[in-house]
Amino acid sequence: MVNFKTCMPQWLCLLALFVAPTAEAVNQEIRALFRPDPANPQRNTFINKTPVSGYCADYPDQCEQNATFSIRLPIRFDSVRAMQPHDSQRNSSMFTVPAQWRALTVTNAETGESEQVEMRIAGFGSRYVLDDKVTNLTGAPNTLEGHRALWGGPYGSWVNPPSPCQYSGVGWYTDDFYQFYWKTPIQGSCVKTASFRIPTMYYEYLDFAYELRTPNPLGMSSGLYTGDLTYRIGPGGDFDMGDVMVPNDSDLTLSFVLDVQHTLKVDIPPGGNKIRLEPQGGWQSWLQAGRRPVRLFRDQTFNISASTRFKILMQCGPGIGGECGLENSADNGRRVRLHVSVSLPDGLTDLSGQPVRRLRLRTGAGNEQQFKPGFYVDRAPGTLHFEVPQSEMESMLRPGVAGTYTGIVIVIWDSEI
Repeated sequence: MVNFKTCMPQWLCLLALFVAPTAEAVNQEIRALFRPDPANPQRNTFINKTPVSGYCADYPDQCEQNATFSIRLPIRFDSVRAMQPHDSQRNSSMFTVPAQWRALTVTNAETGESEQVEMRIAGFGSRYVLDDKVTNLTGAPNTLEGHRALWGGPYGSWVNPPSPCQYSGVGWYTDDFYQFYWKTPIQGSCVKTASFRIPTMYYEYLDFAYELRTPNPLGMSSGLYTGDLTYRIGPGGDFDMGDVMVPNDSDLTLSFVLDVQHTLKVDIPPGGNKIRLEPQGGWQSWLQAGRRPVRLFRDQTFNISASTRFKILMQCGPGIGGECGLENSADNGRRVRLHVSVSLPDGLTDLSGQPVRRLRLRTGAGNEQQFKPGFYVDRAPGTLHFEVPQSEMESMLRPGVAGTYTGIVIVIWDSEI
C-alpha cells in the first residue's frame, strides 16, 4: 500500500511506503563429507556433517537407538480457529510429511559434473503449547491424565503416535505443553483428534530427521557439489499440518553441500628416480662370451594411495614415435626404443573394470591411460616396467662399440580428467 502522508510546496512531496509482511522461505544447509579413511578403506560413503539440533540434541540416547538425527527449525504453526472435539481430519492435529524418497541434482561448479542425491523425512516433532492448563481444559485430576484425556483417553498422550507414525522415544510435558517426536517409516497422515475444545494452540518449532542416499564418491571428482531441494509448508503442501494449524513460513529450502576430498599420492622409494637397465642375470655373458642379452629391463616399484579416478601421462626425452627412447651421444646420437608399462595394485582398474597388468604407456595427446578405484587404496605397491626390447639388441650392442645410452622418462599421475 502506498500512502501519501504530506505534500509540501510544489517542489517537494514526502512519500511513505508501507509493505505488509509476507511469509519467507527457511533455508537449511545439509552438509556431507567424503574423505578416504586409511583405517576403513572399504567404507566409501559420505559422512553427514550437519550439526544436530532439536530432539536429538535433547535426547541423544533415543536418537542413537533409532539411528536418527534431527534439525530444529524456527517454523511455528498457529491455530487460526478453535479446534473442536471429534472434528474432521483436516480440522484436527494432522501431520503429513514427505516420507517418500525425493531426488535432487548436485553439481560441481568447477567441473560441471552432476550427481543424484535422494532424501526422505524419517521423523518429525515439535511441542504443542496450549493457552491454558490442560487440567482446566479437560477437568482431569493431574497433568498427565489431562494430556491423555485431551486427545482421546489412555493412549492419547503424544508419546504414542497415531498410525502410520511410529514411537521414537520419550515425550516431555508440563501443564500447558507436550514435546513429542515421531518416526515416519512410510508416507501417510498421522492424526490426533481432540476430545475437548481447544481455543488456541501452536506448535513452537519444527524438528525433522532425514535419511540420505548419496552417490558413490569414488566416481566423483574432488570439490563441492551443491544443489537445493524445496518443500512447501502449509495446507496441501509437503509439510501439511491440516487446515487449523498454519505456518509462519511457506517454504523450506534444503541446500545440499557434498564435499569430496580425494586422495591421490604416489611415493617412489629413495633412489627410484634413477633407473639402470640390465640383462637377466647381469652382463657377464655379454662381456665374457659376447652373447647378446634377450632384453634389458628394470622394474621400479612405487606406493600409491588413491580414492579417485586418475590418468597417467608420459613424456620422454628423447621420444621415438609415441615411445620413449634412449640415446648414445658418443655414437652419433644412436637411439633405441624404450618400452614403459605400468602395473597397478588390486582395487585400481581400467575404466572397463579390468586389472592393470603391464599396460603399455605411450606419449602424445590422446594416449593417456585412465583408471578408477573400486575402493580406497592406501599405500599399495605398483610397478613401472622399463624395457629395451629384443628387436633393439643388435643395434644397441655391437662388439667393440662402447657407449652409454641415456634418456628421461616423466610419468605423471593426474586426477584432473
